[in-house]
Amino acid sequence: MQVTLLGTGDTTGTPTVGCGCDTCEAAREPDEAMRRRLRERGVPEEYGVERSRFSVHVENERTGECLLLDCSPDFRHQFLRGDVALPDEAVVSHIHFDHLDGLGNAYRLLESLPVYAADETDPKTGESVAETVSSKYDYLDRVSVHPVSPFEPFETCGFEVTLVPVDHPPLVCYGLTVRDPETGATLALSGDSSYDVPEASRAELADADLLLVDGIVPARLCEFHPLGGRHEDEAGTPRTFGTKHMTFEGARALADDLDAADYRLVHVSHFPTPEEAFAEDAALDGERFTL
Repeated sequence: MQVTLLGTGDTTGTPTVGCGCDTCEAAREPDEAMRRRLRERGVPEEYGVERSRFSVHVENERTGECLLLDCSPDFRHQFLRGDVALPDEAVVSHIHFDHLDGLGNAYRLLESLPVYAADETDPKTGESVAETVSSKYDYLDRVSVHPVSPFEPFETCGFEVTLVPVDHPPLVCYGLTVRDPETGATLALSGDSSYDVPEASRAELADADLLLVDGIVPARLCEFHPLGGRHEDEAGTPRTFGTKHMTFEGARALADDLDAADYRLVHVSHFPTPEEAFAEDAALDGERFTL
């Protein structure tokens, strides 16, 4: 299983358009220390220092098939710069635009794109993620939507994939696991989530070879959120920023809770300092992992 992080940022990405903060400037003009870190991580030079909107490419090296996890609006940019094949199939975790709107790129690029999404009705929208994807992209006859139930594994691209509910109010959202049935290699995604991941979902996400875990800012920045922080640890450190995303501390705690062999923080924003934003465990576009 070859995993390529196509997009590792939040809704606005890093650098953010029109922003001159220290972190965005460090991304635009990386110093030699940052360039060395990129080389050490194996990030191709053409990627530079960037966090585009979230998407993960998973190649099954046995079958040659490629699975796309979430469809970033940066799809075109990600596939132009990345040395990866276009997807054979895709999974959509939830209906926020930064995880979904890249589906429009299926037009004239792909002969077909089966898309898997959850079949549970969202009380907020009155329809499931699968139904929303189907209705929003009904003009794309090359996209076919396949509803799947949480906790029920399904097969795609030679992998076994399982969706699990997480906590990303006000909408339903799902984490997932991707397992190679022959090697046992496992990739897990927390999905966009607070620290309040249900126990049954934690059990499915546990013991992964690689966990991509949602962490948007350090806990110290909770004071700037209108709702503050939640899910404090024993020392009073918030593990959730507002209601929708984990703090860095919460994400690291979840990785520890789940006993992941390795992990990376994803959905990272540009609000942390450069030292925080580009910490060793904070993902960057272009990182690759062989599981």
